[in-house]
Amino acid sequence: MPFIPGSQARWWLLWAAIPYGMVAGFRARLYRWGWLSQRKLPVPVISIGNLTLGGTGKTPMVIKLAEWLLADGKRVAILSRGYRRTSRDPRLLVSDGERLLAGPGDAGDEPYLIARRCPKAVVAVGADRYELGRWVVSRWSPDCILLDDGFQHLGLHRDVDVLLVDATDAGGLDAVVPAGRLREPLSAAARATVIVVTRADAAEPVARVVQRLRDAVGPLPDPVQAVFRPEGLVSLISGESQSASWCRGKTALLCSGIGHAASFRATAEGLGLRPVDEIRYADHHGYSMADIDRVRTRACDLKAELVVTTEKDGGKVAPLLSPADGSWWAVRLGTEITSGEDRLRQLVVRQSTRTPVEVCA
Repeated sequence: MPFIPGSQARWWLLWAAIPYGMVAGFRARLYRWGWLSQRKLPVPVISIGNLTLGGTGKTPMVIKLAEWLLADGKRVAILSRGYRRTSRDPRLLVSDGERLLAGPGDAGDEPYLIARRCPKAVVAVGADRYELGRWVVSRWSPDCILLDDGFQHLGLHRDVDVLLVDATDAGGLDAVVPAGRLREPLSAAARATVIVVTRADAAEPVARVVQRLRDAVGPLPDPVQAVFRPEGLVSLISGESQSASWCRGKTALLCSGIGHAASFRATAEGLGLRPVDEIRYADHHGYSMADIDRVRTRACDLKAELVVTTEKDGGKVAPLLSPADGSWWAVRLGTEITSGEDRLRQLVVRQSTRTPVEVCA
């Protein structure tokens, strides 16, 4: 058989993935058999998570579910690990439901964005989310807790497991790390209470990932489907908003540091922007003045009318800008449930009304 460059490395990665997948699967079984115990908070816990490394849309889905619960009159707390945050505090309050108390550096990109978009929710970060939850419950008495990126956080009991799978990333379901991007074997999807296929804009890729899931876990009810729609643009200098139609036909330099940069470009083009170039950084990139100067220079060289980034990046970029950077904008995304909305809403709202069983000290 002829040698294919890189094939040997690929085989070594596949071999290395076998023990990783076995350990992840065995750990999940230990929890299922009760040999490892789950700790339970006194209020309902609704987890939003995924199986793959990278972005499946967890943050906009957390925001969507929080909006539903808040509109139903619930007191909502959102717990997150605060990935790549700079603060070393074991627990950090990002928002008390009235005020923002931490920036994106201390809190992490996603918790800061969630706190800005859900100003009436308590948002807190910490590695041990059971202890974090006890602390939040004892001080703010929420009716329910949303657990951001919680599918693998098996030590905490959850009443609902919402699992997100990206329709545009069927390749991400091929293998566990390091050979692929799965955090655990695809069969782990059987733990989900409900599966939501995100970026479900086209029928064919949705059908492809649903079939992959059914091949792995057997018969499944039709998953909920969701798409992410741009609601408009937000100025990084003034905070003013513009409708999606405002930017149509304008040239733009795109800049992002997210897990799914291709989807950001597609969103920008869907808004009617005309990208003249794109600067991509790694997910959770920490911006420096050198980065800002690089983007400014490139935008000037290309005579771009706008510099456009994601709302998540915008929280880190805005403090580095000057009043002269009025052409810098962030795209605000909203989540639209295109199939199964009533089923998902009823599940989330119904489970959030469980009667508390104890009061945390």
